[in-house]
Amino acid sequence: MSRPQALITGGSRGIGRAICLELAAQGYDLAFTYRANVESANSLLQELSQIGSQARGYLVDMVDLASLEETLKQILEQFPQISVLVNNAGVAIDGLVLRYKANDFNKIMDTNVRAGFITTQFVLKPMMKARQGSIVFISSVIAQMGNAGQVPYATTKAALLGLTKSLAKEVGSRNIRVNAIAPGFIRTDMTENLPASNKEGILAKIPLGKFGEAQDVAKAVAFLASPASQYITGHVLAVNGGLYM
Repeated sequence: MSRPQALITGGSRGIGRAICLELAAQGYDLAFTYRANVESANSLLQELSQIGSQARGYLVDMVDLASLEETLKQILEQFPQISVLVNNAGVAIDGLVLRYKANDFNKIMDTNVRAGFITTQFVLKPMMKARQGSIVFISSVIAQMGNAGQVPYATTKAALLGLTKSLAKEVGSRNIRVNAIAPGFIRTDMTENLPASNKEGILAKIPLGKFGEAQDVAKAVAFLASPASQYITGHVLAVNGGLYM
């Protein structure tokens, strides 16, 4: 019996890496994209191989449309039966609206929204043919609650929620489910480097009193990818410790 196949964008670090490892542990063969860190990607491939997953990493700049489309064609040639897509790749470029640069706005929109849309277009083809699939968009708690200094970021992550709900209605008749996850403050390099006073202020707003782990998001992805969530679509799953309810 062939193993199921999944594609995770932005898979070599942080939350994306945890998602790759979790899905591999669930029995998936994996394709993942990454933007720059070859060493991290190779390290992940070794870990995935040890788990027993047939995996490949694809170096691509998600903003470069021609490169993205060429890479997606290659991925589908090598992984023709993708049944799970996790649109995780994203960037955060913070700044006040009055000083925000147009080029930064274009980059964050192209990475966080357009790239996920185009990746979904490509992967929908085999899913439609197979009449099954699960698509997960990684949004953010900031899309739901907002945050000063992150207007463009919040805008892109909120756009993913509209994309999720509309696409869920569009492809539901083909037994393709589309959901989103809105992580809160997850322990990453970024949160670890925050000043202690900032951490204390954030933690004070989280009812569970702690940051989340990348594995918490990965477990949620695995649930939405699995038959255990077969009657769930168009849903936004919060993984935020109660920060936003």
